[in-house]
Parts: sequence; C-alpha cells; structure tokens
Amino acid sequence: MNNDKINDILGLDPSENEKSMVTTESFKPPVERKDGKDIDVDYDYSRDSYYNLIDKGNQAIEGILEIAKEGQHPRAYEVAGQLINQVATTVDKLQDLQKKLKDLKELPKTADTKIQNALFVGSTNELQKMLNRKEKHNGEIIDDDKK
Repeated sequence: MNNDKINDILGLDPSENEKSMVTTESFKPPVERKDGKDIDVDYDYSRDSYYNLIDKGNQAIEGILEIAKEGQHPRAYEVAGQLINQVATTVDKLQDLQKKLKDLKELPKTADTKIQNALFVGSTNELQKMLNRKEKHNGEIIDDDKK
C-alpha cells in the first residue's frame, strides 16, 4: 500500500502529517561553550528534548486512542497503554534530570575541605627549618626570614 491509500483509510490529511513529523532538523545539538557552562547547556538541551518527546508522545496517544475508539480492536488499546507508559517514563526522566542538576550544582558546596593525612615530601632537615621559621609573636605568625 502506498501512503495515499493509508491516509485515505485513516482519514488523514497528508499536509498535516508532514507538518507534525519529527525531523532530525528539530534536534540540532547545542554549540559547545568555552565559559564552563556546559552543564547548563546540556541541561537545557536535555530538558527541551524531553519536552519535545512528551509533546510528541501525547499527540501519538491522542491519535491511537481515536483509532482504538473507531476500530474497537484490543491491539490498538494495548498500543495506547504502552504509549501512555512511555510518556509517563519520560516525565519521570524529566524530574530525575531536575534532581541531577540540583545535585551537580550543590556538589562543590558540600565537598569536604578538611585535609587529612597531609604528606610532607622532603628531608627532616627541611622540615625542621620550615617549622622553626614560624614563631608566634603577639598572636601573629611571622617568618624568621622577615626579622
């Protein structure tokens, strides 16, 4: 069967179908940025893609439900249920994306800055000189070199 016969059977206008088709042109990858804002760019791109997928999924659900109502075929209802499940999964992924971005942005703030097990590399003579260079004088730490 060619596309014209399918469109006639389904009662669809081919010009409307071409307008609603997803093309690769609508999914252009973002331009890489040099200012360290790649996380934000990736987040925006992912978010837009999820919104696009959810929108297309909702359109597909509406279409398959119309077909299911007209034909009363169990398979059409099964496909509608699968589409609904896939859209719900995409919505969950969109929410997970929000949480992941929040975690990424909070990571530097919550990083442990306490240093444990600092290692001095040098001779004992160099360590003794470094320790002797510092002395307390009226609550201030000064270097012996500056005396």
